[in-house]
Amino acid sequence: MSDASKPFGLSRRRSVYVLSATAAGLAGVGLAWWRYAPAPATTGAEDQLWSLEFDTPVGSRLALSSMRGRPLLINFWATWCPPCVEELPLLNTFYQENSPKGWQVLGIAVDKLAPVQAFLARQPLAFPVALAGMDGLTLSRNLGNQAGGLPFTVLLGAEGTLLNRKIGKLTKQDLALWRGLK
Repeated sequence: MSDASKPFGLSRRRSVYVLSATAAGLAGVGLAWWRYAPAPATTGAEDQLWSLEFDTPVGSRLALSSMRGRPLLINFWATWCPPCVEELPLLNTFYQENSPKGWQVLGIAVDKLAPVQAFLARQPLAFPVALAGMDGLTLSRNLGNQAGGLPFTVLLGAEGTLLNRKIGKLTKQDLALWRGLK
């Protein structure tokens, strides 16, 4: 039986299902975009960022002011976050390829010392790592990560201004695009 010969109710019901599914799909995409799109940074967040100091997994202190003057990619991550752990090799490669060109990468661990040390023993990173604990989420929220999701990455230009941000796992394409923004 062709669609034209089917009872009117069946064809209309199918149309209602298709329209409902389409509307639900569009609503889901819109909600995801709204939830994961970075919000504007809070007033003074960039200045606050440059004044911070963090402990490192090796027991030293890292002042972010020492990193000012060159492009800086900051990645908020945690050992318990699978997408964070998955993107770290990509960030490490980006750092190794671009540090001779003036790029810096900093991993800010939203985690405790022992798990970060154990992780770095298994998977060493060429770029510096700072320990922020749960205060790292507050800092990331100030930079526009209202959802508090991880990973969260920010790009700061050589002048120290916020150029771009992303909530979620970075891709090679993201990094290629960001490399052109410095």
